[in-house]
Amino acid sequence: MPHPTPAVRDRILTLAPTELPAYVYDLTALREHAAHVRAVLPEPVELYYAAKANPESAILAALAPYVDGYEVSSGGELAHVAEAVPGRPLAFGGPGKTAAEIRAALERGVERFHVESEHDLRVLAELARQVAPDTRVGVLLRFNLAVADGSLAGSALAMGGRPTPFGLDPERAPDVLRLLTDGTHPHLELRGVHAHLASGLDAPQQLSVARSIVEWATGLGVPIAEVNVGGGMTVDYTRPEILFDWQAYGKGLTELADAHPGLTLRIEPGRALTAYCGWYATEVLDVKRSHGEEFAVVRGGTHHLRTPATKGHDQPCSVLAVEEWPYPWPRPAAEGERVSLAGQLCTPKDLLARNAHAPGVRAGDRVAFALAGAYAWNISHHDFLMHPRPGFHFLDRTAGGV
Repeated sequence: MPHPTPAVRDRILTLAPTELPAYVYDLTALREHAAHVRAVLPEPVELYYAAKANPESAILAALAPYVDGYEVSSGGELAHVAEAVPGRPLAFGGPGKTAAEIRAALERGVERFHVESEHDLRVLAELARQVAPDTRVGVLLRFNLAVADGSLAGSALAMGGRPTPFGLDPERAPDVLRLLTDGTHPHLELRGVHAHLASGLDAPQQLSVARSIVEWATGLGVPIAEVNVGGGMTVDYTRPEILFDWQAYGKGLTELADAHPGLTLRIEPGRALTAYCGWYATEVLDVKRSHGEEFAVVRGGTHHLRTPATKGHDQPCSVLAVEEWPYPWPRPAAEGERVSLAGQLCTPKDLLARNAHAPGVRAGDRVAFALAGAYAWNISHHDFLMHPRPGFHFLDRTAGGV
């Protein structure tokens, strides 16, 4: 099981029970990880952070020295990220942009738009004519490409190569490219191609996908300056000790960039940058046996940390022992080594981890759920049963903490 960093552990153990649950983020660990990722990427590769993974302002700011920009997918994200890291380049994507959102992005000077359909393109062109008549707005056309070599097999979430609402069909490429090259939309500039096809891919799969995207994009017969190969680098919740091989990925991207001089490659990781820096900390309220199995009921639950219920996995966790027990009666404790960790919600689906290795866990002990730095609080159904919201703690060993 993964264990929290010493700074995170100390903070969790010093919080009062009424301050739990809480999200605790190690910003120093995040910076170290982001610096490593940046260091292994070649210069022609731009690193954008997909803000949807975790849009906390402190996270966005901590990443700022290491990323070239941020990818946003709504007007709300646009406004939030622009305020948290002012002046940084933004790319605006998503399959359901409204005219109001596009207008707001243009007014903020967004540099890149990921266009998902012909209607999306036409709305952008008309609003660019109105809002930015003296500039040419950069466009990356997103295509739903099929990859023939099987590199998408086993992905955690496929968005390409099958029917989805994401991107343009490749067969529409000639007609859509013509709209951007024949003067039909003079306020738009074709910059390149975007193709985020899947999530949960390891480094060899990611490289295979990137090569396929670049080969397809550079074979379109029109000048292409940029190719965005997306994100989706795997984070393995079942084997958290196995990390995405950024070193191998950077080496492969170097070879790909060398084969296409003058082409800018862009990647957009989200989860793989921030997941490991965050912990969801809580307290065991009760331990009980039911039909031969043991359960530890904790403060909070999947209304705070939705990912286990959404993905059907068990969130990695570790138990932090607390010796104090404030009641005069015996302390509820597990008899076996395997305990399912459940939250406070009135549904059997409120399980954070099934049959976790937690020998002897007791009421009053703390539990730290790892890999909670991405797609955690921000995708959860916060108001179900109206339990208190968690606290948020951002630890920075260079600045003394936030």
